[in-house]
Amino acid sequence: MRIDVISLFPEFVDQCAGFGVVGRARERGLLSLHGWNPRDHAEGNYRRVDDRPFGGGPGMVMMIEPLRAAIRAAQAAGHVDDRPPARVVYMSPQGRPLDQAKVRELAALDRLVLLCGRYEGVDERLIRAEVDEEISIGDYVLSGGELAAAVVVDAVARLQDGALNDAESAIQDSFEADGLLDCPHYTRPVEHELGTVPAVLMSGNHAEIARWRRMQALGRTWARRPDLLDEAALSPADRRLLDEWRASGEGGVVSGAPGPLASGTKKPL
Repeated sequence: MRIDVISLFPEFVDQCAGFGVVGRARERGLLSLHGWNPRDHAEGNYRRVDDRPFGGGPGMVMMIEPLRAAIRAAQAAGHVDDRPPARVVYMSPQGRPLDQAKVRELAALDRLVLLCGRYEGVDERLIRAEVDEEISIGDYVLSGGELAAAVVVDAVARLQDGALNDAESAIQDSFEADGLLDCPHYTRPVEHELGTVPAVLMSGNHAEIARWRRMQALGRTWARRPDLLDEAALSPADRRLLDEWRASGEGGVVSGAPGPLASGTKKPL
């Protein structure tokens, strides 16, 4: 997969993508990342990329021409005959919230162009003409789209075939198994002042371990993100497991792992 990032600071995203799973995906040739600075496509001695907003107000707005030239240069550099142009995504707090379903959709693409805004944003005409969709990583405002772009690169890269040493780990992630949160995990030592590893995980009974993990995933989702259960297709067996979890009195705290109760209203099923 090829990802092109349009940014005044393209080296920022490149550095973020140089470590861990993303770095390994790049080393294995599963992901290529290319940065494009719109300032390189600006005219004049000062390479200006922004100007004051019409109608007045604070801040500056990124101009059409440098951004459009950078987008088109990125499209041309990665063009492959008989294939559609790369999807252009503008990282914006006004966009669709990024979720795992959208990550899977983006990860299936051959090419992707991420547009990072700065200042007060981007000229609306450029967005309407050149952008395919807007994506947000949360209901808050950052100083630029680079951090959001780095999030997308990381989330998409780890879903490329061969990026993870164990592909099964991606399947078990939060939001992947029927949209539920992941179950809790433990490692050595068994006994610790912070708690004891649940005995079922050391039993060697794989059926019971799978059942316990499913129950914990259901219970954790109910306690922390009950909204996700509204969209999950729970089977009768799942509902029985969740009832069992709730009846156990754990109330969001997994046995053997003390911690604070999750806040928020618990919704009955």
